[in-house]
Amino acid sequence: MTATRSTPDNISTATSSEGSAPATAGSEPTSVGGASKAASNAGSERALGPRAYRARSAGGTITVGIIGATGYAGGELVRLLLHHPNVRLAGLHGRNRDNQPIAASHPHLSATGLVIDQAIPQADAIFTALPHGLAAGMAAEIVAQGSALLDIGPDFRLHDPADYPLWYKFDHPAPELLAQAVYGLPELHRDEMRAAADRQTTVIGLPGCYPTATILTLAPLARAGLIGDLAVDAKSGVSGAGREPKADLLFSEVNESVKAYGLFNHRHTAEMEQELQAQGERGPVGRRDANPGVAMVDFLPHLMPMTRGILTSCHVRPTRPVTQAELDALYSEAYGNEPFVQVVADPPSTKHVFGSNVCRICVKVDPRSGRVLALGVIDNLVKGAAGQAVQALNVLFGLPETTGLEQFPIAP
Repeated sequence: MTATRSTPDNISTATSSEGSAPATAGSEPTSVGGASKAASNAGSERALGPRAYRARSAGGTITVGIIGATGYAGGELVRLLLHHPNVRLAGLHGRNRDNQPIAASHPHLSATGLVIDQAIPQADAIFTALPHGLAAGMAAEIVAQGSALLDIGPDFRLHDPADYPLWYKFDHPAPELLAQAVYGLPELHRDEMRAAADRQTTVIGLPGCYPTATILTLAPLARAGLIGDLAVDAKSGVSGAGREPKADLLFSEVNESVKAYGLFNHRHTAEMEQELQAQGERGPVGRRDANPGVAMVDFLPHLMPMTRGILTSCHVRPTRPVTQAELDALYSEAYGNEPFVQVVADPPSTKHVFGSNVCRICVKVDPRSGRVLALGVIDNLVKGAAGQAVQALNVLFGLPETTGLEQFPIAP
């Protein structure tokens, strides 16, 4: 593994499991950001990005940078990438950070000796984990150096630039890059992501946490044109709200309480409508309007007194009567070979996927009403953010999708 003492390729201080020992607790922090500054002029000597990686004689190590490394998603990315056998961290970026030891933001990662800096890393792939609007403003600079951009935020998820003022209250500053972006849900867009890796500019808009759980849970129904009416009731742990201090996220406000929020206007609704309509177009019906229930999704999220996890409960009135055997066949065909989607017979719990990149789904038809209930659970920081980002990285660079993500869920 080459991740613990991490610098760009032309700085020879990287540590690997075959070389010197990794940084240990108490050792002097390793300035990955400072090394990026030192390499700023030399970066052009080495081509970057998926195409350049594949052109190298032996492939070698994928250099990776993280912009927005101080938040929950950024910290989870660092944790996962440290165990990725093909990755070396080339830089960690944080606003207003100047060679700050990572322990200041992520004490659980203090033994790595990494630091967070303000330099923009030069790397084959750059992850951005930033508030909405910021990644879009930096994107042109990132892709100009050849790096693949994988945005964990919302800036490249919606295909239509006109949707951004409506849902996110900003005008998209890079519509030409948005037009090239691929929605980064590998189970549904694997081929498009691979094609993007062959282009000069590679931009991946990684899905939000609620949409990941909801779209995967409903995609087989949408492809079959079976969603006549839809109501999505979802619950999330508090980490899904991010790390910025807010009064309504204090322990005394959240503990022993459940709260609905985002009534009628939650931003993730737009992703659900976009992607579920697209699934109707890809199915045998072949039309975006194949599922009347996804034209305007009725979505209601809730905040739960737990740290991680999402449960999405999707209530579907089908366009025609369906049987349980038909549903079982649809989901088996869709996900039978997917390493991170598990279709189960009993209602899943968020604890069943805690700490893993797994989405667990249960779908049942109510014999009394004929309605379909589809349930899905994910860890919002793994499959809903950092783990899915690593899975997308693997797709772009031609690695097995499970690389670096083999860990089982944590229990209890």
